[in-house]
Amino acid sequence: MLEKLRPPFKRLIAPIAKLLVSLGFTANMVTVIGAIGMIAVAIATGITGWLVAGSILMAILAAFDSLDGSVAALSTGETKFGAFLDSTLDRIADWAVLFSIVLYFLLHGHMSIAAGAIDSNDVIGWIGIGAAMYAMMTSFVTSYVRARAESLGYEAKNGIATRSDRLVIILVGMLFSGIFDNSRWVMVFMVILAVLGTITVFQRIFEVHRQMKTDGNI
Repeated sequence: MLEKLRPPFKRLIAPIAKLLVSLGFTANMVTVIGAIGMIAVAIATGITGWLVAGSILMAILAAFDSLDGSVAALSTGETKFGAFLDSTLDRIADWAVLFSIVLYFLLHGHMSIAAGAIDSNDVIGWIGIGAAMYAMMTSFVTSYVRARAESLGYEAKNGIATRSDRLVIILVGMLFSGIFDNSRWVMVFMVILAVLGTITVFQRIFEVHRQMKTDGNI
């Protein structure tokens, strides 16, 4: 849904892209730096439990995700390797963001593992961890369906929760949990993400099926 905001945002960051090009940065350099930054901040957030600062920093990094494309357009032009590198590192960054949720619950969710000591924190924590790991799977499958469809000559970019939408859901959940000092918020948002991720996977599968049926390839 938020993919529709990409064109106007690219116009907004055009001056920054021009500055980076003038400083000698290449699109691939911007891609790698952005991915490393997102991964480092995500893991640090999960370890420290600083959800407010972490979610804000990750939101800033995510907002400039399209900066590499703008730099490429102003310099060497977009290349197949650049697109491949960007997509590959995006998957690693997606894993890191969701893994930070798992780390947060394990290290800061006040969960107990002693027999007979299960309380509400345990329930919230394990649901949050399970939902985050499930959402991690749907995230990878969503990307795989698109890549596999394109390799067969079809398109599968649709869905209720694209990558940008997923990041917003995760970061808003983290921000709310940090502000209200309650892990219940991020747990709820992980459950929402898991549900929307499942819907997105099936939406893309059905879309590819529709296209193949139209072509007579079913």
